[in-house]
Amino acid sequence: MNLEILPTRTGGAAENMATDFLLLQRYPHANAPRFRHYGWHGPAFTFGYSQKFSFIQTQMPAGERFDTCRRPTGGGLVDHRDDWTYALVIPRGHPLEELRATQSYREVHEALAAALRAQGISAVTKQREVERVAPNALSPEPAPWGQGAPPSNEAGPAGVCFQRAEIFDVVHERSGEKIAGAAQKRNKNGLLFQGSIWRPAVGGPIDWEKFYDDFVAELAKVLALPATRTPWPDIAEDELSALVGHYSTPEWNEFR
Repeated sequence: MNLEILPTRTGGAAENMATDFLLLQRYPHANAPRFRHYGWHGPAFTFGYSQKFSFIQTQMPAGERFDTCRRPTGGGLVDHRDDWTYALVIPRGHPLEELRATQSYREVHEALAAALRAQGISAVTKQREVERVAPNALSPEPAPWGQGAPPSNEAGPAGVCFQRAEIFDVVHERSGEKIAGAAQKRNKNGLLFQGSIWRPAVGGPIDWEKFYDDFVAELAKVLALPATRTPWPDIAEDELSALVGHYSTPEWNEFR
């Protein structure tokens, strides 16, 4: 078994969200963890499965048009105009998939922080004791697929990513400013991470190609598997097109 590193692709918001979900649902190598970094065709925002669309509308920049989509994972509103986005799928039965959500979240973010530190960025995971973390902006305890309610203070910082760091988010060691967060979805097939690094928050020059290689290497250590560059999987185009269409509809994006 290997950690399969998929080619980088660029897509629209609905296409990227549909692709991530199908990598969890319909992947030819069921036992292989898989990772992809991807880009965006234009300015885009995504928002968490449990968020209210009326709240999202109030948070979008006025007078501008954006590609938007509700994610299959939890979390808050994410601005993808200047971020570094990735998805990681861990199949059912892998030791990392069997950990509690907070712990798997921490393991992945420790790997990300180590890759940033390799270039002199003082990145760490946020440490603090909490009794419960609400399913808010890219938190480690997101609401399950199709379940849960938005946080009671959704109009505050918790509803928008990078305005507030939660436990085990990646932050600057001294200032505590949030650099990276992620959201999760768990089902019978395994665990999907959708993660984002806000580039302006990194706070220093960075070689993103080196970061990519270092992050993959750190993830391979966490998963205890060799990382292997893998061709794009043979996902049925009609199934992908149908899911992209579904993720583009008001019924999907405005149902809450």
